Amino acid sequence: MKKDKGRLRKAIFAVVYSKTPNKVKYVILKRKKHWKGWEFPKGKIERFETKRMAAKRESKEETGLKILKIKKFRIKGLYKYKRNLKDRPKIIGQTYTLFALEGKYSKKIIVDKKEHYLGKWVSFKEAYKNLTWPNQRKCIKIVNDWLKN
Repeated sequence: MKKDKGRLRKAIFAVVYSKTPNKVKYVILKRKKHWKGWEFPKGKIERFETKRMAAKRESKEETGLKILKIKKFRIKGLYKYKRNLKDRPKIIGQTYTLFALEGKYSKKIIVDKKEHYLGKWVSFKEAYKNLTWPNQRKCIKIVNDWLKN
């Protein structure tokens, strides 16, 4: 299968966290659409939408949490899909910009059932260990390092 004919979709990575007095928790989501594994919220930048607006919208759609703060990082990247996706004709992958979003802590994370099985709050160590893709592990480490400073 030749996959280099096509374009990259513009998207955002949204590391959603919540601070408690002595620790930071992160949201990770169990993916079911296109592949199976753990990720944090991410998604396409819609037409007429800024990257910041997309980060807030995707975080809200994929977690149900109220977003309190948004931080954009000067971190960008791209990845290609491992296979062609029927619902994304002529799209071969995505570019992304990294955002960190502080979410209002809630025991219940309300996931988009079309894309995810469940969502949960975890420590940095657990998130880093469970995230499926290396680019997401790299991004959550950047956010965690920023939060520690």
